[in-house]
Amino acid sequence: MKKFIIAALLALPMSVFAQKFAHVNSATIIQAMPEYTAAQTEMENLNKTYQDDLKRMQDEFQTKLDDYQKNQATLPDAVKQRRESELQDLNQRIQTFYQTSQEELQKATQTKMQAITTKVTNAIKEVGIAGGYVYVMDITSGIPYISETLSTDVTAQVKAKLGIK
Repeated sequence: MKKFIIAALLALPMSVFAQKFAHVNSATIIQAMPEYTAAQTEMENLNKTYQDDLKRMQDEFQTKLDDYQKNQATLPDAVKQRRESELQDLNQRIQTFYQTSQEELQKATQTKMQAITTKVTNAIKEVGIAGGYVYVMDITSGIPYISETLSTDVTAQVKAKLGIK
């Protein structure tokens, strides 16, 4: 019995070294995905739409401001106050629109990226399970050191799992 325990204790460190580790570069995978390219294009188009609307509103504000400044001396006080109020309201609408559009753009980007990230994470899990790896570490996540000689790079396998070349 004593010999069995000693043999088991000697074999224990060897079993630790028999564990398999892998690493992956998720940024490379994500950037190669057609979904990422489509999401980038969609976000650029949405941003352009917001920028065009904002420019139109700013142009309208500038036109009204120029007209007000040009005719200010000849306008009755009641008209001046009404136009100043209109200019303030328009300026407030511009600021609100800018804030709202930035929030909506950020939310849309997060939603798109979450779907892409989930797809990549699931593929990494599947490759990890199929390969019998104890850990699959992402080298883009800021881990200070990953021995690329003692772990297997499974980036190509994850790309293949996702149908990316």
